[in-house]
Amino acid sequence: MAMVDLAPFDLRGMFEQLWLRELDVEGDYEVCCIPFYSYGLALGDVVAKSESEAVDRLIRKSGRRVLRVLFAEPRPLVDTRSALRRAVDSAGLLSEWNGDRHVAIDVPDVSAMQPIFDCVQGEIQSGTAFWEWSDSRDFRPA
Repeated sequence: MAMVDLAPFDLRGMFEQLWLRELDVEGDYEVCCIPFYSYGLALGDVVAKSESEAVDRLIRKSGRRVLRVLFAEPRPLVDTRSALRRAVDSAGLLSEWNGDRHVAIDVPDVSAMQPIFDCVQGEIQSGTAFWEWSDSRDFRPA
């Protein structure tokens, strides 16, 4: 495991813990979880750690992306979270939830995403859900 300092992403004082797998090349690690808050990182990316055990460098992208969706409170009458879970499962995608309002979805191929977008489009338009790609900003160490 290693920490990512989220200060470069406007989240000062916050850190995200990532699960890593050590690779054959000394000092290289593969990201083995779906990052929730770190920008520019995705499942399967290869990173390096600093002496303080923090992720400090992106070595190689895996080609995957992360779609993050945040559901606002109060919830509308038509709550799409269950439909989103079903769409993610039907598409065979991996996802991780942080509570019941924040989901990070692993995207190995963007072409499979239309059912996912369709599930939350109404909530995004009404302002009860917000989304972003984790690679909308590059990874930057603190």
